Amino acid sequence: MGVEFFVTSLLIILIPGTGVIYTLAAGLSGGQRRAIIAAFGCTLGIVPHLTASILGLAALLHASATLFAFIKYLGVAYLLYLAWQTLKSAGPLALSSREETPKRALSIVRNGILLNVLNPKLSIFFVAFLPQFITPGEASPTGELLVLSLLFMAMTFVVFVLYGVFAAAMRAKVLQNARLMRWLQRTVAIAFAGFGLRLAFTSR
Repeated sequence: MGVEFFVTSLLIILIPGTGVIYTLAAGLSGGQRRAIIAAFGCTLGIVPHLTASILGLAALLHASATLFAFIKYLGVAYLLYLAWQTLKSAGPLALSSREETPKRALSIVRNGILLNVLNPKLSIFFVAFLPQFITPGEASPTGELLVLSLLFMAMTFVVFVLYGVFAAAMRAKVLQNARLMRWLQRTVAIAFAGFGLRLAFTSR
């Protein structure tokens, strides 16, 4: 564990994926608070994958074509659902100038969690990624894997929050332009649909 881990992790996290798009959309639709809530949900969503990689459960997911396909297509369906909700200006990412209610906040967190939980490729990614940074000759790497996982989660949360805060800062300008807002809604919807289709055609 060292500079290589931090640099590689940062580059991976910075690449726009479903979590980044979701957090950006949250910032644009509801401001900083909603963006932070979304970032928290997306970060929680990688916990099961990190846990699976530490416990070796990801190997089962990789070995079972049926289990992999089942989770994958749930993820595809969910991404397409979010795309549809975004187009309708409905759901947890609907435009709002009011404080987030506990119910809406929970909905935003839940969606962020499901976005990552329903992507089986993440478990396999962490199995391939984390062991590269284990100290050579480490007799019991579980503790070190746990530390790496926590650091990766912390970096994910910070980067996603920064993305969301940036989007929230642009929110006032976006809301003043109905055409731009509609264009952004369509762009986010297309992004979710595109990620869904890409997931549909991925293999183990």
